[in-house]
Amino acid sequence: MMNYNRVGLTWISFLSYAFTGALVTVTGIVMGNIAKDFKLSLVDMSNSFTYLNSGILTAMFINNWCVKIISLKKQIFFSFALAVLSIFGLSFFHSITIFSCSMFILGSVSGLTMSIGTFIIANLYHGTKRATFLLLTDSFFSMAGIFFPFITGFLLAKNVPWNWIYILIGIIDLFIFFIAISVQFPLIKEEKTEIHSKLSKNGTISVILLAISAFFYILGQLGFISWVPQFVMQNMHANINYSSQLVSNFWMAYMVGMWFFTVVLTLFDLQKIVIFLTSTSTVLMYIFIHSNNIHYLPWIISMLGFFSSAIYTIIITLASLQKKIASPKIVNFILTSGTIGTLLTFVFTGPIVAAGGVNSALNTANFLYLIVCFLHIIIIYFSQHKKYLLRKI
Repeated sequence: MMNYNRVGLTWISFLSYAFTGALVTVTGIVMGNIAKDFKLSLVDMSNSFTYLNSGILTAMFINNWCVKIISLKKQIFFSFALAVLSIFGLSFFHSITIFSCSMFILGSVSGLTMSIGTFIIANLYHGTKRATFLLLTDSFFSMAGIFFPFITGFLLAKNVPWNWIYILIGIIDLFIFFIAISVQFPLIKEEKTEIHSKLSKNGTISVILLAISAFFYILGQLGFISWVPQFVMQNMHANINYSSQLVSNFWMAYMVGMWFFTVVLTLFDLQKIVIFLTSTSTVLMYIFIHSNNIHYLPWIISMLGFFSSAIYTIIITLASLQKKIASPKIVNFILTSGTIGTLLTFVFTGPIVAAGGVNSALNTANFLYLIVCFLHIIIIYFSQHKKYLLRKI
């Protein structure tokens, strides 16, 4: 494959994660303004944002089927048309029904492009190089989480209408569309890989446990970061600029951590690293929730972002290394499990907030991180990744 084509495909993967990251990370910041605009409570508004996560999950399921019959390029062109339609609906119609439908469509576009981006990386790169590029790809999710919460807080403080945030996010999909025009996409040939590489019993157990781990991790992470702005504004009486800056700090450290761990992953065992990262992140999240000094929060949430940055990517990489030849089905299975966690973020945390307040939602997220840590201790006894990990690239 020509180097130009490989670079173009890799950038599509990077931008697909940036698009999803922008959509997901601004939710906790814009929610209050949109709730006021539609005259709804925060809990009711969070339910409307569930349509965004539902769209992501639906697209993941559909893509697992249609990737074999519809070319990746055609899927990207179709998703771009849907993105334009949804942003038009958000901009020109003041209806909670149209808002929910537009969120679902945007989520579908996000899930479709992110799934395609993951397929591309899994097919272009192998061994430890795949782990490295998955981390780099995921770092663009974090990069979007740095800039878009900051931009969102700044624009909302200037009384700019919230729909302009989604217009700016749509520009990322526009770049994906332009790059897709000039590149050739790889073919997904799952049948051949399945013939030459079967999943062992222990490998199957590992994949199942890793899928559960991905679900709890994403549910805990987004359950935490989505309610941090409201937590800080209610408990610390901070303004929206400060609360959005905390979210940006988290994703900034998250991105830096990903770059740092691209090197560390080549030096240590993946399973040992993920246990260290999950246990450290659990402790840091507990400290953040129970801190009474607002001046320490930026440092604590930055350390949390740094140490939790590589967890999800390591989970995906470990799953792909449970058999000799990487399976797009396994990668998509883990990705789908994580996306279910995204889908249930507000379905799960909304009732908790309604019953016990924002603090209860953050404590629940902390407990989910603890579960992830224990799951990976169990996975040690089943994982086959050492057998298939290629150190030579």
